[in-house]
Amino acid sequence: MLEDCKNALERWGGVHILIDRWLDQRRQLLVSFIELKEACDAELEAVSKAPIDTFSELLMDYISAGHFEIYPQLSEEAQAFGDEGALVIAEKLLERLEMSTEMVLEFDTDFGTTLSCEENIARLPAWIDRLARGLTERFALEDQLIARLHAAHSPQNAKAPA
Repeated sequence: MLEDCKNALERWGGVHILIDRWLDQRRQLLVSFIELKEACDAELEAVSKAPIDTFSELLMDYISAGHFEIYPQLSEEAQAFGDEGALVIAEKLLERLEMSTEMVLEFDTDFGTTLSCEENIARLPAWIDRLARGLTERFALEDQLIARLHAAHSPQNAKAPA
């Protein structure tokens, strides 16, 4: 997953400050995820709430930035270029992204408080596996959004809006 993050950053890095910042958030999220997974693999009972909180906060910030900053900006860009095909694709991709958003909210519920974290710590390895699959799919979908709604309109690919 971290290698895919680097590839996406190389592909779209520098294209737009907002996307660059978001891709950096993704990288930070993945680093935190890997640290949490390694701690979980080493000794589950020794995992404190602090790394779970760090990961969860980065995860919620990343998801929120996508929903409230990135996706609307990408849609506005496609609208500005009159790219109806991109908007149709975006709608379908955004529907698929909702599934992983729901998963993230469930994770936050299961590990958001000290009590819920203590009650659910035995489920953390299963959550890590589930999140790995869900985030991998999410990142691929988001990369498709960026490619179709932003990169397609880059100066070398775009015509002036009508």
